[in-house]
Amino acid sequence: MPPTEDLAAKIDQASEAGEQFAKLYYETFDKKRHMLNKLYLDSATMVWNGNGVSGLESIQKYLEGLPVTEHRMESLDCQPISDKVSGGQFSIIVKTYGTVKYQNRKAKTFHQNFMLTSQNNVWKVVSDSFRFQD
Repeated sequence: MPPTEDLAAKIDQASEAGEQFAKLYYETFDKKRHMLNKLYLDSATMVWNGNGVSGLESIQKYLEGLPVTEHRMESLDCQPISDKVSGGQFSIIVKTYGTVKYQNRKAKTFHQNFMLTSQNNVWKVVSDSFRFQD
């Protein structure tokens, strides 16, 4: 069954928003990490290679403690979350895959999943999961 016009529009919106968000996220992470807190909700959660962190301040502190990075996104997938799941709030899932090079180390592959929600027309991270592909 083909998607409805409304669903097709949400898929297009999710794709565009997810791509813009991912580019902004990795650019901010690599060049202006101190500003990453602007991309997360106060109540956000993050799992970074199995290390759970919750709350904006804790997430910012954790990410600022990581070495200097250079991310290269190789693939991206974005999709809307059903209004029934997200309580009527427009939310999307963004999945990325790529490589990250930490200062003075060999590049490693990673995948990262974000759940984003729109807050006053600004996308904010609700949940973030990062994992190296070893």
